[in-house]
Amino acid sequence: MSGRVFKICLLILLVKIDPLFGQDMASDSGVTLNDVVLLASRRSEAFMKSPASVQVLGRKYFRQNAAPTFFDALAHVKGVQMITPSMGFRVLNTRGFNNPTNVRFVQMVDGLDVQSPHIGSPIGNALGPSDLDIQKVEIVPGLAATLYGMNAVNGLADFTTRDPFTEPGFSFMQKTAVSHLGEKLGPRIFSESSLRYAKKIGSQWAVKFNFSYVSGYDWIANDRTDQNPNANASTGLLGPDNPAADPVNGYGNESANRRTLRMGGSSFVVARTGYDEIDVNDYRLRNMKGDFTIQWRSKKGAELAYTARAALMDNVYQRANRFRLEDYLIQQHALRITTRDLKINLYYNSENTGNSYNLRSMAENIDRDWKTDQQWFADYTIAYNASAGGGSSVAKRHALAREEADKGRYEPGSASFMQVLERLQQVNNWDIGAALKVRAAFVHADLKWDVTKRMLKAFKEHTGIDLVAGFDFRQHVIHPDGNYFINPDPQKTGRDLLYKKAGLYMSLQKDFLQERLRLGFALRADKNDYFRTYLSPRLTTVWQPDARTTFRFNTQLGYRFPVIFEAFSNVNSGGVKRVGGLPVMSNGIFENGWLQSSITRFQSAVLNTVNSSGIPLSQAIEQHEGLLKKSPYTYLKPEQVTSLEAGFRRLFLKGHLLIDMDVYLNNYHSFIAQVNINVPNTTIPDSIPYYLYDRNKQKPYRMWTNSTSTVRNYGFTMGVSYSHPRFVAVTANLNYAQLEKLGEQDGLEDGFNTPAWTSSVTISSNELIKHWRMGMSWRWQDRFDWVSFLVSGPVPSFHTFDAFVEHEFQKLPVQIKCGGTNIFNRPYRSFLGGPSVGGFYYLTFVYGMK
Repeated sequence: MSGRVFKICLLILLVKIDPLFGQDMASDSGVTLNDVVLLASRRSEAFMKSPASVQVLGRKYFRQNAAPTFFDALAHVKGVQMITPSMGFRVLNTRGFNNPTNVRFVQMVDGLDVQSPHIGSPIGNALGPSDLDIQKVEIVPGLAATLYGMNAVNGLADFTTRDPFTEPGFSFMQKTAVSHLGEKLGPRIFSESSLRYAKKIGSQWAVKFNFSYVSGYDWIANDRTDQNPNANASTGLLGPDNPAADPVNGYGNESANRRTLRMGGSSFVVARTGYDEIDVNDYRLRNMKGDFTIQWRSKKGAELAYTARAALMDNVYQRANRFRLEDYLIQQHALRITTRDLKINLYYNSENTGNSYNLRSMAENIDRDWKTDQQWFADYTIAYNASAGGGSSVAKRHALAREEADKGRYEPGSASFMQVLERLQQVNNWDIGAALKVRAAFVHADLKWDVTKRMLKAFKEHTGIDLVAGFDFRQHVIHPDGNYFINPDPQKTGRDLLYKKAGLYMSLQKDFLQERLRLGFALRADKNDYFRTYLSPRLTTVWQPDARTTFRFNTQLGYRFPVIFEAFSNVNSGGVKRVGGLPVMSNGIFENGWLQSSITRFQSAVLNTVNSSGIPLSQAIEQHEGLLKKSPYTYLKPEQVTSLEAGFRRLFLKGHLLIDMDVYLNNYHSFIAQVNINVPNTTIPDSIPYYLYDRNKQKPYRMWTNSTSTVRNYGFTMGVSYSHPRFVAVTANLNYAQLEKLGEQDGLEDGFNTPAWTSSVTISSNELIKHWRMGMSWRWQDRFDWVSFLVSGPVPSFHTFDAFVEHEFQKLPVQIKCGGTNIFNRPYRSFLGGPSVGGFYYLTFVYGMK
């Protein structure tokens, strides 16, 4: 069946079968429709009156999903796209512009941002709750920066944990799974052990403790697609004969590891051999996390709580390169104060990357540790020329030359190979080593004040206006490591790098027409160290003609300030200097830079002309110099997003069926992304083309900058959830997202990275047989284009089936759940550069939790 026919059939199916539309929640999802929602408006209100497309998901929803964890189950939520860089690291996103480091989506636990300070986004659920401690999840897709700041331009999610006052006791979970079935590697065991203990001490004190340990063997990234297939097309060396091949998950053969060699009367592009990811990566997972809370509650309801969270990880992480996180430690210490009308959060997040390292740098520098680039290419040239006259084909001569140049090379897994790997793991310079040695932290304070709840209560009674105000402040503290970060102030060399921002907001809301119409207005002001004050307004309208029907509309303007690595990066990555986009970091680079994409086209055209026509190199350079383009980009400024959104909710069948849909349009101005530009080692105009043809006479940079074009993102989501109190629960959704670029932006890299169409359906039984539950899920996404500096190209469409069966013992507080994801074991990649995800089959034992 073609992709188009499949989409049409899918649409017909979803139109014909009403109960299969959505993902939000009906009354039996584990959170009742009358529960409060805080994310969409930062105030308590009923779900049906929420001004945004908020989804609230409770424990019952997670139990009725075949996903092995509550976090995995979020992949089936309306409007959510989830990608898998690692078995221990999944990334949430809504409304496009996805990537493994998603700085546009905010993830919180109990209202506290759990991002890693230097990365600017969370590492999966590293600091999040376990399945034993999750109470509910609220997700708001789309722009939420007016109320939350913190770069929430794609959306945000808040994970609420179980209250030790209302849910004390001991619970334990053991999950054992098998993965990698049918692979050459052979089956591998996965294990997750979790415990929770909560206790009330008297009437005003409570404590809570959680601990989880995960071990297993990660999904393997081994995509052999050549990213440089036409480098030697002019000489007929294609496919396996290409001496400049660059496999997606092979490292040490990228552009910095290539040379153009003149041999046998022709010019060839040749790359060093490099190593596969599996050669330089340790795929073993060993992740521990825990948290401790002590909480005091007054007789009048005021609360004071201290929470400490920590996670120690061995995992795989991906950005422009893939990294092995080893002994990576992240912590959060938080103090929360809550009264009837006031909420104050004070917290501190810190990270230490431990013994982590860059997989690409590791591969190329193991090669260079054995033999320098200069010596290797010289040996290759000598061996190629020595094979002349023997009757061998050109391809065979290249193979013989590589074999000769590689003699004595470190073999993966050998003692000498591992000794070099362990040594380079500690060398904090990616020109010669691979270590990721970052120590970073931030201090955060925020306050939310429901002004009219007590202080201006008479004003509210007279005018009907609700007023909420708030403030937040954050200061990053980065310890310069000399490789990844430096302090750009020459008077503060070696001292901590500070980067702070602050924001104020106010939100007004009033009901009209017997509370059927609710209008809201919010305004936020943000100030960053390096930028002026920016204002973000928001207007919302909610029309509720009856208690079961809601129409909503909102429009807002928001900004995203550059995160730490966008602003202050200063690292050599594969021969390319990656530099933050602030003037203090990149002075002089933009003014003298040329687009690397145009340089690549120019060099390829010159090479093809020399090989095909035999004209002198200088003449070919002059012939094609018109292909070179000066960089149009300049210093970094905040990203601006204007959002329009409209939605509809309707309850049917006495509240058992919920239909929810929304449409949206986002305009991005000054979109923050990366561009590769090279600076020639000359300012003489006539000499610039010659310098840009010779890689030794130019300096390559990867710069953070802003798009010169307007980027438009639009789409819609449709969903329905149906739940019969005794028999069956059905949720389904259909999502569409599209990108439109209004103008050219040659050379700018940061893709939409989102399939146009996605859909999922989940069917589960509500105790169809006494004490037994069962269910299955289907998820599908369309083919889409992935754009990143690691790899760009099409991601094939895929669909997966998950299933489970669960038994709850009648006389014991015990549940056993047996299930699997991708149960037909058809490997897929959720994005390029990432691992191949196969079947995962688990058995979970839970004691002490209902």
